[in-house]
Amino acid sequence: MSNQLKIKLSIADRVYPLTINPEQEEGLRKATKKIEEMIKRFEKSYAVRDKQDVLAMCALQFAAQVEQKGIDKETDTRHIEAKLESLNQLLNEHLV
Repeated sequence: MSNQLKIKLSIADRVYPLTINPEQEEGLRKATKKIEEMIKRFEKSYAVRDKQDVLAMCALQFAAQVEQKGIDKETDTRHIEAKLESLNQLLNEHLV
């Protein structure tokens, strides 16, 4: 645990102290920056009364992005598998 790093991240005007592995720092800081940018965008675009509403919308948007990437990856995988099967059939036809 000696190689752990203590950092503080500020999200929606709150500070969150974390103890992390050093290799996690860049990703966490980038994620924090994206959240803060998204909060500003939502606050600017919509009449928001509560930070919790903005944070819920941020969470929804990030979760939707993750889910969509999973769906896209699945579609790509199926497409690649179909292409490989087609190539395999062509090779088998020429080898026989």
